[in-house]
Amino acid sequence: MTPRADYSYRDDADVPGFADDRPLIVFDGECVFCSGWVKFALKHDRRQRYRFLAAQTPLGEALYRHYGLHARDYETNILIENGRAFFKSDGSIRMVAGLGFPYSLVKLFRLLPRRVADALYEFIARNRLKIAGRQSCMVPTPEQRSRFIT
Repeated sequence: MTPRADYSYRDDADVPGFADDRPLIVFDGECVFCSGWVKFALKHDRRQRYRFLAAQTPLGEALYRHYGLHARDYETNILIENGRAFFKSDGSIRMVAGLGFPYSLVKLFRLLPRRVADALYEFIARNRLKIAGRQSCMVPTPEQRSRFIT
């Protein structure tokens, strides 16, 4: 993961333009575990704060490359909020906390040293397909479709 300036993707000719006025969650659309997280977020994001993007889309792949992540090796979700990208445990904690109370209590995990939190995140990420399996990309309902970038 390459640290970048805020909104750096706007200056990258390889990253297509996209609506970045709300936080964007880039997730592995072929992972049951990851798609389950998106379904959970859709259900509990009462303010409809988040937009979603499968990593397997051209824009998702371009964002992975932009941040120095390996395309086709989706071992981290990306949260892009106010032009900044957050990865691993930091991104996940921010995503869940953004759902509001009681989910905001997840911020307590910030008390863990980042190295420990990221190690736990990486263990789950490496084993997510063993834990939950693989599926085709999640298909949003017509009501949810506006929350996805394609």
